[in-house]
Amino acid sequence: MDAIVEAALRKWPNVPDCYGWLALDARGDWYLRDEAAQAAGPFPQLKGSRIEHRGLSGFIERNYAADARGCWYFQNGPQRVYVDLEAAPWVWRLTPGTPCGLHTHTGQPAVCRSAWLDERGRLFLQGGQGLGLVHSLDMELAAAAVEAGSWQPIELDFAAMPARFGYVLQPRPAGAA
Repeated sequence: MDAIVEAALRKWPNVPDCYGWLALDARGDWYLRDEAAQAAGPFPQLKGSRIEHRGLSGFIERNYAADARGCWYFQNGPQRVYVDLEAAPWVWRLTPGTPCGLHTHTGQPAVCRSAWLDERGRLFLQGGQGLGLVHSLDMELAAAAVEAGSWQPIELDFAAMPARFGYVLQPRPAGAA
């Protein structure tokens, strides 16, 4: 977490949490969902405005974490901004010819512990950070890893993944319907 964020938390410890305003799609892109986007439809059917500013997305990525309920959020100074997820809390990228070869959409290196295939043929990997979806542009490299026997995907319906791997697709305040 950034030092400026930690300082803001100490200065303003009781800022209300924010829900529905930030989302992560299946390609690892961040989206802002203002009131108009939220009113027009749920994520991911209506995504909102893609964050293209590298400084802002980098700030979000450095301060991205999960709470005890499995709800992912961005710690924006003293405020937690909860993230709606299209598929999983992580999007995996593969880099050929590197020692690890696997990293998160936030740039953290990762190691695959298990592989999962949903009913749509999407490949998910469980790493130390949690469950993530393999980026669509990296499926050729992922297929080669499966064919080489490095990963042996187990079939699992997408609807069962959040409970099995402990994450929430659309966080809402505790007790909210």
